[in-house]
Amino acid sequence: MPELTRRRALTAAAALAAAAGVPALVAPGASAAGHSHGGSLEPFDEVYKGRRIQGRPTAMDDMGGMNGMGGHHHGHGTGYAVFVDAVELHVMRNADGSWISVVSHYDPVATPRAAARAAVDELQGAALLPFPAN
Repeated sequence: MPELTRRRALTAAAALAAAAGVPALVAPGASAAGHSHGGSLEPFDEVYKGRRIQGRPTAMDDMGGMNGMGGHHHGHGTGYAVFVDAVELHVMRNADGSWISVVSHYDPVATPRAAARAAVDELQGAALLPFPAN
């Protein structure tokens, strides 16, 4: 039997800690089959720092466009639209469930509402310009 060294003890402890921590990495309320959103995809309409921010689920048609919503949807299949002062804010849901926008692309947040607020913060009073359609 190999001698127990400090390195082996630390390696074993790290492996045990990693194995014990795996369930903690799964978001509360998330399920592998249903991808529960925990209420983060509820509609919202509020004034944040003097700007009107809105968000709502959208019905996506089979072609990836908005069904009955008019215009083009830039949500990469998220089925959720976010607006700042009536201009659509391009948002995208990451694989880990966090959200980013075209304005705050490198700062993932937990909900579309938080993405809208982060965009308002980043814009610092500037107007949001429409994202060009492909």
